[in-house]
Amino acid sequence: MRIRLRRHLGKVVAGSAIAVTCTAMMVAVTLPGGASGDDGNGGGGGNGQDGGTASAEQHPATVEEAPEEGEKGTGRDPLTEDERERAAKLALDRDLRERGEGVEGDKGAQPLTTDLVEPEPSEVGRADAPRRADVSYYDYADDTFVTRTVNLDTGKVEHDGAQRGVQPPPTRPEAREAAALLLESPRGAELKRDYEHAMGKPLTSAGQLDVTGYVYRVDTENAGADGMRECGKHRCVRLFTRADGGPWIDTRRFVVDLSARTVGRLG
Repeated sequence: MRIRLRRHLGKVVAGSAIAVTCTAMMVAVTLPGGASGDDGNGGGGGNGQDGGTASAEQHPATVEEAPEEGEKGTGRDPLTEDERERAAKLALDRDLRERGEGVEGDKGAQPLTTDLVEPEPSEVGRADAPRRADVSYYDYADDTFVTRTVNLDTGKVEHDGAQRGVQPPPTRPEAREAAALLLESPRGAELKRDYEHAMGKPLTSAGQLDVTGYVYRVDTENAGADGMRECGKHRCVRLFTRADGGPWIDTRRFVVDLSARTVGRLG
């Protein structure tokens, strides 16, 4: 009995050893070369038979394309491009198109933002809750901040507001126009000098600059730059400026009145 038991245990141990060996061989074959810590330049790299088998078993990684954006989102999904375009068309009525004025003096109020509106408390949880968008403009014709809420399901403007003295953050087109006005003004000579010193070539266009604008108000900063007393009522910005592909250039001392299209200097 003891002899048979020892023989049985011997077979079990031998079987386990074979199983472990086979598992190790399978791991060696299926794992990528780098997963074992081998850099591929020594012992078990890609030059041996094992390395060749490993390469044959591997499959290149693939990246799936994002699904196409639908014409209309659902729930609290971000606005689709189609929804943004529709909201802008609904909000920009004939009056704003014909009487309004953009930052470059062109016809039509200057677009600022288009944002999804949270559903009304009574609509929360409803599968058919309407989608709404808040659309805002700055009308340079009379320095008015215009906001309109449009219902994208019904196509109706549900809220219409207009305020003066309200100055939301400037958009990129407004910042670019401010940079162009600065370059055209006599005060732009300082910027041109600093740019040429940094880049070794002349500054001839605002397209050579990467600019970010922020609002300037007389009442919150100081008595105001010379000629900038209307800032706050007018659309006035200061600029963070960087040479395209180069260093930052300090332009914070300049104030550009986009409404009056003039440039002042602090200090």
